[in-house]
Amino acid sequence: MKTPCLEKAPSLSNGLNTILKNSEAETVLTASSNPAFRIEPVVSLTSDVSDLINRHFDMMRGQTPSESCHVMTADDLFNAGAHVFVLRSKGNTLGLAALKPLDAQHGELKSMHTKAEARGLGVGAALMRHILSVGDELRFTRISLETGSEAPFAPARRLYERHGFNYCPPFASYVEDPLSVFMTRTL
Repeated sequence: MKTPCLEKAPSLSNGLNTILKNSEAETVLTASSNPAFRIEPVVSLTSDVSDLINRHFDMMRGQTPSESCHVMTADDLFNAGAHVFVLRSKGNTLGLAALKPLDAQHGELKSMHTKAEARGLGVGAALMRHILSVGDELRFTRISLETGSEAPFAPARRLYERHGFNYCPPFASYVEDPLSVFMTRTL
């Protein structure tokens, strides 16, 4: 039986503001698959983005034992220099994804999350295409990720496979773990 992490995401009411590169901060994309989708960089932590990050954090902590759980809080993402993006449609925040630099050529996909009520609408695919495009703009040659190996993570693994990710050994500071799989792709 799994023992979920008991830690809670810290309160994010500290007014955290993160300024991204000018070209990135000015980028608001419309996803090609759905003209109602808008992907925007997170330049300040609004309540809707905070709620989505906390939802993702709580979900991951609830599904994964602490020793295998690699989810990051909003503060951790921003402190690591991650480029965080949110997908909105008709005023509703539907999804989130972040790209954390590991070095000058390698980035890590983090905090990929689509609200349950928006799954199956193409939110994850639109965010994935955007993250790959941002990786290209940042001149990364590779993007890698860690995700769960169990059944609840199967849809995410299929999404990553459809976007060219292949299974690989652990990268960065990760180690072999039966509850994790590692994937990577070149850009």
